Amino acid sequence: MANFRLHCRLFSLAVILFLFSFPLSFSDSKYVDDESDQNSSISRFQHYLRIKTAHPDPDYASAVSFLESQALEIGLHTKILEFVPGKPLLLVTWNGLNPSLPSILLNSHMDSVPAEPSKWLYPPFSAVLTSDGKIFARGSQDDKCIAIQYLEAIRNLRSRNFVPDRTIHISYVPDEEIGGFDGAAKFVLSKEFKELNVGFMMDEGQASPGDEFRVFYADRSPWGLIIRAEGTPGHGSRMYDNSAMENLMKSVEIISKFRESQFDMVKAGEAANSEVISVNPVFVNAGIPSPTGFVMNMQPSEAEAGFDLRIPPTADPDAIRRRIVEEWAPARRNLTSQIIEKGPIRDYLGRPLMTMTNDSNPWWSVFKTAISDAGGKLSRPEILASTTDARFMRQLGIPVLGFSPMSNTPILLHEHNEFLKDTVFLRGIKIYESIISALSSFVADASL
Repeated sequence: MANFRLHCRLFSLAVILFLFSFPLSFSDSKYVDDESDQNSSISRFQHYLRIKTAHPDPDYASAVSFLESQALEIGLHTKILEFVPGKPLLLVTWNGLNPSLPSILLNSHMDSVPAEPSKWLYPPFSAVLTSDGKIFARGSQDDKCIAIQYLEAIRNLRSRNFVPDRTIHISYVPDEEIGGFDGAAKFVLSKEFKELNVGFMMDEGQASPGDEFRVFYADRSPWGLIIRAEGTPGHGSRMYDNSAMENLMKSVEIISKFRESQFDMVKAGEAANSEVISVNPVFVNAGIPSPTGFVMNMQPSEAEAGFDLRIPPTADPDAIRRRIVEEWAPARRNLTSQIIEKGPIRDYLGRPLMTMTNDSNPWWSVFKTAISDAGGKLSRPEILASTTDARFMRQLGIPVLGFSPMSNTPILLHEHNEFLKDTVFLRGIKIYESIISALSSFVADASL
């Protein structure tokens, strides 16, 4: 009998070892969820990602409620501002030992762009954590990651009894994805913002496919351009000079050649995408509608096309305006143009909206050293190809760096299946611990 029991135990042990020799695989479970550990940084990140703040109907109330609860749990001060009804802004504050020093502002937007669920591997607001560590969710890179990383970094610093010399503020703003005009744009003009006495700000950046972190010292400014053409209407068989469609097509051809010249510099490696003027057609409105489509035997008297322009701070905006009026839409061809400037392109002194990344900017030196101290490396500072809320702060002359600590990560903002790996997210918290402690301890010059 004793030998029988011994054989049974050995058999059971062999079965257990056999089972554990294979990776876990469950046909009815495609992913791992970290919700069981409600106190982990990952679970808090997942919670925030599951709040649907996508346009056109972002749930700002739930986002503010969650972020405020986390800030209060850490022991920070909070204030909710609302410059436009239904679009709250949450301001979180960690008071420093010397409130007379200019403060540090960390910015993050709560809203995200829409997602098409049918194009995703997992529901875009489920914040699925797969077995290989990928957290799939709209906003995981843009930019709900930094929103939680700010708080988690401060949580860890406070647990070590670190106290900043400078006051640290976090602003969670609405509407960045649709221009920020009811969010950051109104915030920077408010008395509440002036009272913060901001000396330096950090905003979102982008992922880096390589080992180095990307950092951005400027954004490109967005313009909308609408070109309208007029001409003689008539029978589709006749040949006219200066017909509306002919004039518009000439304009599109000239713009396309300019676009090619800019793109050629990028392809040749002479300039980065963010350093040239991009011009992309976004709509054409022409033709005479009919019940079955368009009238084919009639030439329209009007036609228009729309273009998205992105202007780097190194470009001369007046020269671009002249080019539009004289070359792209000249009045002699019965063309008119409308430029829609979406935000500032110069600061209050008329300077380009750029933050210096050299020794003339002491904040740059502190930031760069903090990255190195945390074991990170920075790539060459860049102009961001798109646009962020940083432009509104730079307009006031406040130095701003765009930064999201995501290395070895594909750039997926606004794309299907946006994800961030858990290890990248957690490392980003450590990076921010170093950044926040360094910036808030910098007191070499009390005027900064």
